[in-house]
Amino acid sequence: MRDEAGVRNPVLPDLLRPGLRIVFCGTAAGTVSAARGAYYAHPQNRFWSALHAAGLTPRLLQPEEFDQLPQWGLGLTDIAKHVSGMDRELLPGALGRQACAELKAKIEAAEPKWLAFTSLAAGRRYLGRPAGFGEQPERIGGTRVWLLPSPSPAAGWNWDRHKHWWRTLADEARD
Repeated sequence: MRDEAGVRNPVLPDLLRPGLRIVFCGTAAGTVSAARGAYYAHPQNRFWSALHAAGLTPRLLQPEEFDQLPQWGLGLTDIAKHVSGMDRELLPGALGRQACAELKAKIEAAEPKWLAFTSLAAGRRYLGRPAGFGEQPERIGGTRVWLLPSPSPAAGWNWDRHKHWWRTLADEARD
């Protein structure tokens, strides 16, 4: 997708601005999200229910309401902004060095308190190393980095055992 000036448009717009508590970051928009023009839009994705269950939103939001998140100090982005699909379907390099450098620059500019990757795959891609759930030692400027279990239905096999990491992040972000 390109605009009238030939500039490549993102699949989903970033929801970034200074003063946010947590910016959630995935690898790339999924197929359903790209089609609906809304983050985490697959009907079985647990992202929106996880935000609500963790106390980060006062009610369960619908994916098309993603633009309301900043009022609760929350933002959204992805590593790969110009492609969509499951990670294994993405073009080689879509989650590579350039995409990670662009993400870093956006986070340095917005300076949220936390950057929370919404899957181990996303966090490990950015960090360039194996990593587990929770806070990481790396910082982006003053922004702390956190890895969450994926809310995607494709990763549902480990959700019940690891979903507490969403509440733990919410508790940390409130302190």
